[in-house]
Amino acid sequence: MAGKGGKQNRSGAAMSAGKGAGGEDEEDQPLQAVLIADSFNRRFFPVTKDQPRVLLPLGNVAIIDYTLEFLTSTGVQETFVFCSWMATKIRDHLLKSKWCRPTSSNIVHIITSDLYRSLGDVLRDVDAKNLVRSDFVLVYGDVVSNVDISQALQEHRHRRKTEKNVSVMTMIFKESTPGHRSRCEEDDIVVVNDRRSQRILHYQKTQGLKKLQFPMNMFHSTSDEFEIRHDLLDSHISICSPQVAELFTDNFDYQTRDDFVRGILVNEEILGNHIHMNVINDGYGVRVSNLLMYDSVSSDLVRRWFYPLTPEANFTDQKEWSCTYSRHNVYRGTGVSLGHGSQMEENVLIGCNTSIGANCRISHSVIGNNCTIGDNVNLNHAYIWSNVHIDSNVTVSQSVLCDNTVVKENVTLNKQCVLAYNVVIGPNFSLPEGTVVSMHHPEQEEEDDDDDEFLSDDADIGESKGKNKQKVFNPAEVGAEGQGHIWKASNLDDTEDEELSQCLWGLVLNPELESDSEDSEPDGQDDPQIPSPEMDDVKGERVGQDIYLNLFKHEPVIIIRSLCTDLECPLVAVSVKITTCKFSLLKKWSPVFKNYVKRAQDYLECLCAFEEFFLEQENYWAAMAKVLMEMYQLEVLEEEMILRWFSQGTTTDNSRRLRKNQGLQKLIKWLEEAEESSDEGN
Repeated sequence: MAGKGGKQNRSGAAMSAGKGAGGEDEEDQPLQAVLIADSFNRRFFPVTKDQPRVLLPLGNVAIIDYTLEFLTSTGVQETFVFCSWMATKIRDHLLKSKWCRPTSSNIVHIITSDLYRSLGDVLRDVDAKNLVRSDFVLVYGDVVSNVDISQALQEHRHRRKTEKNVSVMTMIFKESTPGHRSRCEEDDIVVVNDRRSQRILHYQKTQGLKKLQFPMNMFHSTSDEFEIRHDLLDSHISICSPQVAELFTDNFDYQTRDDFVRGILVNEEILGNHIHMNVINDGYGVRVSNLLMYDSVSSDLVRRWFYPLTPEANFTDQKEWSCTYSRHNVYRGTGVSLGHGSQMEENVLIGCNTSIGANCRISHSVIGNNCTIGDNVNLNHAYIWSNVHIDSNVTVSQSVLCDNTVVKENVTLNKQCVLAYNVVIGPNFSLPEGTVVSMHHPEQEEEDDDDDEFLSDDADIGESKGKNKQKVFNPAEVGAEGQGHIWKASNLDDTEDEELSQCLWGLVLNPELESDSEDSEPDGQDDPQIPSPEMDDVKGERVGQDIYLNLFKHEPVIIIRSLCTDLECPLVAVSVKITTCKFSLLKKWSPVFKNYVKRAQDYLECLCAFEEFFLEQENYWAAMAKVLMEMYQLEVLEEEMILRWFSQGTTTDNSRRLRKNQGLQKLIKWLEEAEESSDEGN
C-alpha cells in the first residue's frame, strides 16, 4: 500500500493544530485540489487496456481537461494529480497542455506511484507528504462540471471556524429527479440531512435495495427537523479539511470516499467529526462512470448544457483545433469535407480534417479528427474517435469506435457495440447489440487475474504475455477480413458477459424493476427506460413505506405526520370524490398501527397529528372525516378516542372551524349514536 501508518489515535485538537485548520491564515492560503486520475475499477474495460480513462476523448477533448478547467475556473491555484495506471501517458499529456505552462493560474503537480490501489492510498500519501495546508477540493479526473462552489467553500470555512473544526467534509450535490438522463442508477443515493445545518445524518446507495434502513441514533440527535432526499445527484466533488487525509491514515479500512463517509457517520459521536452537504440548483456536475454516462454527457456537451465549456470555445488552447458553430448544434472543424447529399441533422460535432462521403445521414454523434467516412453511411448516437476509417453502406447506432478502427463496407453496428483500439470489422457483417470487440484476447484477462497483476483498469496488465499470444481471429465473430476478439455478445447466456456489459454501459435506468407496487409494473421490455413524473411518485411511495415502517417502532407520531404528507398528492387528485382505494397505504400499514398505538395517549397524539396536517390544508377538510372513518373501519382508532379528541378543548379559531366541518360533524354524530346503541345493548 502507498500509505504510511505511523499516526494513530490523534485527537481533533491535535489535528487542528497540525495543519493550520480554520483560522484567518488559512483563508490566505491558495486553494488546493487533489485530483485522482485513476478510476480503480474495470468500468471501461477492455478499452482502458490501451488508454487510461481520464485521457479518453469527450467531444474530442480528454476528459481530464474538463476537470482541470473546472478546478481552475472555481479558483483552485494548486492541483496535485495522482496517477498510477499508464502514468507516463497522463504525464506526457499534461506536460504538453496549457495547465503546465508558466502562465497557468493553476499550478499542476503530477505524482505517480505503482502502489496506488484506491482513493485511500492516495490520501494516505497526501498525509505522509504533508501536501495540503488548508481546505482542498477532492475530485476524480473523469468529472465534468461547471458548477460554482465558491459559496459552498465559504460556508465550509465558516462552519469549521465557528464549530471548532468538527466539519471535515462538504459534499456537493445537484438536484436531479430520479430517472433523469444525467443520473446513473448505480450511483442513486438516499441522503438524510439536518434541514437547518445541512449536516448529513445518513448516506446510502440504493442500487438493488428494496428496503432502506436507518440508524435510530439519527432520530435521537439534536436535529429538530430533517429531510430524507432521493432527488440528489452526487457530483463526486467534495470540499475537504486537512483532517480528511489524516483520518484516512488513522483508519486503513477507508479505501473509498463511501467508506470514509460511512465511517464518519457511524462514529460521529466518538470522533466528533461531521460531514455537511451543499445542494446546487444550477450548473452541471456529472462523473463519466460508464458508457451510458459517456453518451449522456457527450450529448449534453453538444447541446451546450455546460456552457462555457462548449466545443468551439477551445478552452484547452489547442493550436490545431478550430471549429464553427451553426444552428441545430452542428459543429464543423477545419478541413472538413462533406459529400453531395450528406446531411448533418442536429447535435453533431465533426473534428478537423475529416472526410465524409455522399448521401450520409449523421445525427446526435461526435466524430474525431482525421476520420474517413464513405458513402451512404448512417450514424445515430455514434461516437467515432480519431483516425477511424468507415467504408460505404455502414450503419452505426449508439456505439463507440475507438482510435484507428476500421469498419468495412456493408456493416451494421447495433446498439451499445464497442470497437476497441485498432479493431477491424467486416465486410458484409452485422454485430449483435451489446458486442464488445478488442484486439486483446479474453484469456489474457484470466491469466492476469491469476497472477494478481490486473487488479483494475489502473494496474499492470502484463503486456509482454499478450504480445506472445498468436493472434488468430474468428471470421464468424468479426467478418472475413476482421481483426479482433469478442468480449461480450448479447446472445451469450453468461453471467460474466452480463457483468462486462454492466461495467461498460452501466445498469439500465429502469426504476420499475423489482417493484412490489401493484401500480408500477412495467408494460413491456421495449418501453422507454426513463420514467414519467407519475412513476416517480409511485416509486417514492414504495420507498416511503419502508422508511415509515422502520421509524414507527420508535416514534409513533412521526409516521402519522409523514403519512399525512404522503396523502396530500392523492387528496389533490381527487379533491371532489375520494375513494377507499386512495387509502391503500392506511390498509397496508394498519397492522403496524395496531401494534404500536395502544395507549390512550398514543391515540390522542395520532389524532392531533392528523389535525395538525389538515389545519394547514383547509381545502381538504372534507377529507379528514374519510380518513378517520377509514382508520375506524380498520380498527386502528376506537370511537371513544375519536370522540375524546373531538371534545377536548381547542385553542385556535381554525381548530374550532375544523370541528364544525359538515363531514366531520356527521362522523361524530354517527359515532355517538353507535356508542349509545352499544351502551343500550349492554
